[in-house]
Amino acid sequence: MSTDPRLAVVTGGTGGLGTAICRRLATDGLRVVALHTPGNTQVAAWQAGQAAAGCLVDAFPADVASFDSCAGAVAAIRERHGPVSVLVNNAGITRDASFRKMTVDDWNAVLRTNLDSMFNMSRQVVEDMVALGWGRIVNISSVNGQRGAFGQANYAAAKAGVVGFTRTLALELARRNVTVNTVSPGYLRTRMVEKVSPQVLQDHVLPEIPLGRLGEPDEVAQLVAYLCSDAAAFVTGANLAINGGQHMA
Repeated sequence: MSTDPRLAVVTGGTGGLGTAICRRLATDGLRVVALHTPGNTQVAAWQAGQAAAGCLVDAFPADVASFDSCAGAVAAIRERHGPVSVLVNNAGITRDASFRKMTVDDWNAVLRTNLDSMFNMSRQVVEDMVALGWGRIVNISSVNGQRGAFGQANYAAAKAGVVGFTRTLALELARRNVTVNTVSPGYLRTRMVEKVSPQVLQDHVLPEIPLGRLGEPDEVAQLVAYLCSDAAAFVTGANLAINGGQHMA
């Protein structure tokens, strides 16, 4: 196995949670690559911000809903940095609407980005991990994949599917020293949640959270970093909730 620092790829790496995960993994000594949406014009400024914070993070474009785009991105990453030993499947979108108003495009966009991406990315890196004899895959799900949510049939279905995908992949890769786990955050202080009106947050979301606050991306990033470490070698196939007590299962 190479003596170089392990290489981690984080999808949705320039978003709120993705940034926190990239920073934490870089702080832990990993080489980190953030995948971002093609056409994102803020990537250079984002990278400069990470460098100013002491975290050197490379960045590559990829449409995680496209198998071919993922294949091309990982090939370019491998050519520049070598084999991938850590993958965090974090990319996700919402297209909320009640089921009777949800369009086929709403459904397909969310399923392809939030669920198909798990296959599209994991398939690109799993042979690297098997060859290295060590690997970590962490898939980001959601509290709403566990309990459902009004107006999120697409999102909840995709995030629930992530858990089944994780458990199956964990079984198949366990003897290869590759662990696969799910992290299911609750409502976090990110741009996605900040789109919700303050009144809805105050009247409906926060009262459902026993701890009485939104989670912080750094809190989730610490859990992800643990699962990506040698210390978590005996954890695989798990779905770890981090939701302030909003859903206990």
